[in-house]
Amino acid sequence: MAHTSFSSFLSYFCLFLLFHGSMAQVLGQVSTWQSSRQGGSRDCSFDRLQAIEPVTQVRSQAGLTEYFDEQNEQFRCAGVFVIRRVIEPRGLLLPRYHNTPGLVYILQGNGFVGLTFPGCPETFREQFQQFRQTQSTLGQSQCQSQKLGDVHQRVHQFTQGDVVALPTGVAHWIYNGGDAPVVIVYVFDVNNNANQLEPRQKEFLLGGNYNGVLQYGQNIFSGFNAQLLSQAFGINEQTSQRIQNQNDGRGDIIRVDNGLQFLKPVVTQQQPEQPFMPIQHQTGQSSRNGLEENFCSLEPRQNIEDPNRADTYNPRAGSITRLNGQNFPILNLVQMSATRVNLQKNAILSPFWNINAHSVVYVIQGHALVQVVNNQGHNVFNGLLHRGQLLIIPQNYVVLKKAESEGYQYIAFKTNANSMVSHIAGKNSILRALPVDVIANAYRISRQEAQNLKNNRGEETGVLTPNFSQSTCQSYQTEDVQSLRPMSHWSE
Repeated sequence: MAHTSFSSFLSYFCLFLLFHGSMAQVLGQVSTWQSSRQGGSRDCSFDRLQAIEPVTQVRSQAGLTEYFDEQNEQFRCAGVFVIRRVIEPRGLLLPRYHNTPGLVYILQGNGFVGLTFPGCPETFREQFQQFRQTQSTLGQSQCQSQKLGDVHQRVHQFTQGDVVALPTGVAHWIYNGGDAPVVIVYVFDVNNNANQLEPRQKEFLLGGNYNGVLQYGQNIFSGFNAQLLSQAFGINEQTSQRIQNQNDGRGDIIRVDNGLQFLKPVVTQQQPEQPFMPIQHQTGQSSRNGLEENFCSLEPRQNIEDPNRADTYNPRAGSITRLNGQNFPILNLVQMSATRVNLQKNAILSPFWNINAHSVVYVIQGHALVQVVNNQGHNVFNGLLHRGQLLIIPQNYVVLKKAESEGYQYIAFKTNANSMVSHIAGKNSILRALPVDVIANAYRISRQEAQNLKNNRGEETGVLTPNFSQSTCQSYQTEDVQSLRPMSHWSE
């Protein structure tokens, strides 16, 4: 009987871990069909979509932040929050953390980003010096200590096209060490279960303050008693007042006049930058507590514009590149993913729907005609999207895109670490998977017409060539199609 009870308990415990275990997310073991999001509001409606641009601009000393309207019904229903930042040369975005996970996309520029993962070792260290702490006037015993140089966690260099993952509650800062402005887009998943506060994005500053229209306030230290802060940090009371930034009008993006100094590896052709390795203890054994191997060593940055990463490439139409929990493991913790699409002149993206995620589309370059259809067959968006605009594509809504004469480039942020799409035309599509007779009877067309509908796109996958005709189809039947790299059905 005891054995049966224990077996039952073990079964329930295993089920609990399967559906709710956070470590399973870190290790990338969450089912691709699952979602870690809270359900949407019942009074939400996506019956009328619109292209969106920032509505408010807030300046700081060395940059500005542009806010998209979080009260917009599309943002509220999709459960996302979007901002765009410009950081000027020698500008420092002060450390902060958020109640929601997010993805950062580098639209322009290069610089450095630091993420501080709690409980992880400071792997960048200067040489330290010995010193002797003298006996205090209070009669404390004399002791020895070590005075460390600068010690901090790893700093990552970023460039245009990088995607940086921001887990919930993990502080980050960004520095523009280049000569041109850095332009960044943030997309936060407000409805993610990691957010246990109200369904709004909240930003907690560790330094600086807000001086904007949307929100006023100070950093988190300003709410504490200065004397208590001084005791907590072992500093004098004057310093504790300074870190509260009470009368600091610089905002949350400040200028570092003499440049920012921090530890970073020297990269040479003979000695490339080494990957993260755990700090060695005095015994010579590396730390292996599971945290460092499975959490601290997660790479938070990947470049999505690298043409060598393309999952689909059609020389006549364009390319698709995806980042998900399979090739970018930290996304299993953030529970978001990203897809980058390049469409050449007049090329078409095969009609598709997102199976298990909402999609936040941000236009990088060019123009495209975009149409979106809901479950009732009604067109809920029909218009041109251009650079700097944003469109939310709801889960399961069908979308069709055609680039204009200058082409079209965009990035889509998905609210699932392993987002999946279902294409309707081309190889590996829904119509290709249906029997010919099913297609013929469904649309009241002949078997030949059904064959054409099913197969005329040949080996094309995802991105489709423009001005497609029967002669084009016939040429595809004899062409060497090895240059058309097949795309997995996981990605848009």
